[in-house]
Amino acid sequence: MYQQMIFVNLPVNDLDASKKFFTELGYSINAQFSDETAASVVISDTIVAMLLTRQKYAEFTKKDIVDATKSSEVLIALSAESREKVDELVEKALAAGGTTAGETQDHGFMYGRSFDDLDGHTWEVVWMDPAAVEG
Repeated sequence: MYQQMIFVNLPVNDLDASKKFFTELGYSINAQFSDETAASVVISDTIVAMLLTRQKYAEFTKKDIVDATKSSEVLIALSAESREKVDELVEKALAAGGTTAGETQDHGFMYGRSFDDLDGHTWEVVWMDPAAVEG
């Protein structure tokens, strides 16, 4: 069966700093799709974040590019396999220079935390109890 992929394209102010940030979270950079204007961050087999310099990002849109430290356009949510993995990823993000974005959400069957990356893009990390999802 074909697995559809998602490529999230994000404008960044400092490509090298952003690459360092995401590798400190445990993700890898796919050099085949990276250069001095873009970095392909492999989050999973089906999720890739394309970090683009603001100049490169501007080649793909005629719209104004949002300053994500001041405005929000998208919330990127990632699943985690456990509550501990939620905490682990968010703590790595904070240690790498990210900032807390919102309060911890603990509903028993669902647990989530969020962080802003170096450019203000908000990443939510969420665990849901598989039993709650099934029924």
